[in-house]
Amino acid sequence: MRKKVKIKDIKPNTQNPRTISKKKFNKLVKSIIDFPEMLEKRPLVVDENMVVLGGNMRLKALQKAGFDKITVDIAENWTEEQKQEFIIKDNVSFGDWDWDSLGNEWLSQSLDNWGLEIPSVNIDEQMEFDRDEIPYTSKINAPIYEPSDKKPDIKELIDKNKYKQLLDKIKKTNLSVNEKNFLMDCATRHMVFDYTKIADYYAHSPKEIQDLMEESALVIIDFDKAIKLGYIQLRNEILDKYLDEYE
Repeated sequence: MRKKVKIKDIKPNTQNPRTISKKKFNKLVKSIIDFPEMLEKRPLVVDENMVVLGGNMRLKALQKAGFDKITVDIAENWTEEQKQEFIIKDNVSFGDWDWDSLGNEWLSQSLDNWGLEIPSVNIDEQMEFDRDEIPYTSKINAPIYEPSDKKPDIKELIDKNKYKQLLDKIKKTNLSVNEKNFLMDCATRHMVFDYTKIADYYAHSPKEIQDLMEESALVIIDFDKAIKLGYIQLRNEILDKYLDEYE
């Protein structure tokens, strides 16, 4: 059963096993202030005594944000075992993020603002290993692609769906012309390239378009040329190995 209640009547669960850092808590507060409508779709879950079963952190954030009333979902006639089971299951994430999809379809700054913790890779730490213990060759081999016999249609090389959706939204705003132009330029980052089909298209194209595709780094045929154009940057250690192997 859902009903609107006063924040002061809701009790935090003293047995809540979840914690939150100050940084993430501040993001949660901002998220609620920016998008309060979401609370109607995902209300706090409480028992008959108004003790929170799901949403303890949101309750604290709502108090911090100065909310007076909020919609709650009351779990009626639940046993203590059911309540404990819900507390855990409500906080378990069984799925994994598809980081490639997120990188292509979403703005990283938006994801960060919405509270998603984006993993970072520390290359310096990864390079700190005992090279004698690595059983693999240090030789750097560029990937080799065998083109198919069919040249794809040029429309198949790029997916503009997300880009077009953003353009429609931007055009409908009341922003200035300069702001719209800037955002429309930024929206191009949501175009998704199909590099397998691009390679096929390249293999069946005349030299003029092949040269332009190489210059745009759609394909890399000449490794040294790609480095010269600035499309590839190598750590000194890797570059030394590359030069040892190929010069």
